[in-house]
Amino acid sequence: MCGIAGIVSAQPMTSLQQERLLYMSDAMVHRGPDGAGSLLGSHVSLAMRRLSIIDLSGGWQPLYNEDKSLVLIANGEIYNFVELRSQLESQGHRFRSRSDVEVIVHLYEEYSERCVDYLRGMFAFALWDERRKNLFLARDRMGEKPLYLFEQADTLYFASELKALLRTGVVDFQLDRAAVYQYFHFQYVPEPMTMIKGVRKLSAGTTLTISPQPWSLRESRYWSMDDAPRLDNDPVSTIRTELERVSELIVRSDVPVGVALSGGLDSSALAALVARAYPGRLTAFTVGYEGRPRFDERREANAIADYLSIPLHEVEIKTEDMVNAFPSLVWQTDDPIADIASYGYSAVMSAAHQHGVPVMLSGQGGDELFWGYPWVTDALGQTMRKACWQSEARPKFGQYVSLKCPSVRSRWDLFDWCRSGAGLRSSYLEYLRDLQSPRERIVFHEQSPLFRTIRDSVPSILTEEFLDSAYELALWKPYTVPHPWSRPDILFTRLLCETYLAENGIAQSDRLSMASSVELRLPLVDFRLVETVIGLRKAYPDHDLPPKAWFKAAVKELVPEWLLHRPKRGFQPPGREWMQSTWARYGHALEDGLLVQHSILKPETAYVMAKQEPRSSLALLTFTALVLEYWCAAQIGHAPESVFRSVTPSRLVSRC
Repeated sequence: MCGIAGIVSAQPMTSLQQERLLYMSDAMVHRGPDGAGSLLGSHVSLAMRRLSIIDLSGGWQPLYNEDKSLVLIANGEIYNFVELRSQLESQGHRFRSRSDVEVIVHLYEEYSERCVDYLRGMFAFALWDERRKNLFLARDRMGEKPLYLFEQADTLYFASELKALLRTGVVDFQLDRAAVYQYFHFQYVPEPMTMIKGVRKLSAGTTLTISPQPWSLRESRYWSMDDAPRLDNDPVSTIRTELERVSELIVRSDVPVGVALSGGLDSSALAALVARAYPGRLTAFTVGYEGRPRFDERREANAIADYLSIPLHEVEIKTEDMVNAFPSLVWQTDDPIADIASYGYSAVMSAAHQHGVPVMLSGQGGDELFWGYPWVTDALGQTMRKACWQSEARPKFGQYVSLKCPSVRSRWDLFDWCRSGAGLRSSYLEYLRDLQSPRERIVFHEQSPLFRTIRDSVPSILTEEFLDSAYELALWKPYTVPHPWSRPDILFTRLLCETYLAENGIAQSDRLSMASSVELRLPLVDFRLVETVIGLRKAYPDHDLPPKAWFKAAVKELVPEWLLHRPKRGFQPPGREWMQSTWARYGHALEDGLLVQHSILKPETAYVMAKQEPRSSLALLTFTALVLEYWCAAQIGHAPESVFRSVTPSRLVSRC
């Protein structure tokens, strides 16, 4: 939809601050090339860039209510806006446009800050309430649309992209060392942290209310997937119904809509659902890799397109293309993300833009929600088997505790007693202690040999100075368990969605699609679908079923039989070749680069990384360092000339 930015301050807005706001807006022109809008007030100033999707001639922002006491700028799409608008009009509200996000203004009039409870879609918005004199910020439940925050001296700056905040000149470029440490472990930075000290993301499913006078900030979490109610319905038919519903809602648009078709189950099922709901509406795009048939899925994508009778555009990628694009990809992702597959996503979005398709759909999220990754199902199986044994042992253990310690009357008392040890040494007690170890909470991440090797290698490549400053900064703090009796399968779903999916998948997809001025929609992370699956999982645990069993059963009538039994692939490029080719072109920058100068990488490690061709699992660690090196260089304008030559001048200027 667009990019938004704003400044709210306890002091009257200065002309310099208003000028900074326009810099922020200009830094996001790629998110909204169709136009701009702004509101310059005494204590709040708002700006937006528009990508026209619904109500092409109207729908310009800021948007107002009837008496203009409420002012809105919003990024994203509200999928259920038709139903909400009908309800609000019946309550007497008058609309000025056909824009989907205008419903937010009128919902706020009715329900104040609880307006977010009624929204189904992807969004980040800012709403100024002139009567209450406060600014209300909100972000969608799954974090599909970003919102970055920076607070300084009773002034808050916010924007859809980090590069917009850096454009203001008020944010010092200081790396957050805890974030750097997490990045080397995960290849991305989990929210709410960012790579820049003092800048954070508003967490998914969260609102923030700012009162300029007196200055105060109040943050509130309005949604958590832990709260999904238990569903005792038939899993397959319930999931099928929810898939059909979200497929109908998510295609609402006044412009052409396409789908990223990998030839895999998730994207094919999504294409089938949409093609059935909107015959003749959909266009598909897929990628292939020159001379690399093992990674090329164009044949399967063509077979699915023929089966569904939808047109298909193919994009062929050469290794040289990816290598040339590497610096611009690093720049576009805002926070660094060391995902070698990113160029495939970028190429698809660029092709969609070139063919005049500004809205794209993707099957992203299906593997996280329905457990399509082998390393996740392996870890889940191990954990659930352990948990089953514990559930059998728990009653006997409780009886033992009641005899030894009569003061323990609740399971919370039991938890506290177990934490203290009380002289016991039992397997069950050791398990409870394990739950206090944050690394046990992300056991799925430890199951992959590749991730395990990287984790074990990270301390050896970083300087002692860096480790001393970063190691005690609560590396695992964001991933806490509500209590020790949590269901491991529910916990796994939440962790996958809130970490790997949110920051490696969704964040990357948003930045790379918007870099091509394309809006990407993700039906399989619709919060109603997520709640449905978790609610069913609470009633019918599916950890012992084959991977994606529910999903396959729900869509089996929509896709060819062979697709249901095909091994998982997805948009997977020739990763090793791409990493080695990227290193051959850019690896020299590590030898005496910014990571060495800022005492992050050991000089001897950086020298080896720069001179010695990376092999096996350590190739990803070298690539991770190289991404961060070029990200830092691009952000502070000290990148080697080769970086800037690979980015077209117009794009570089608009995003610096």
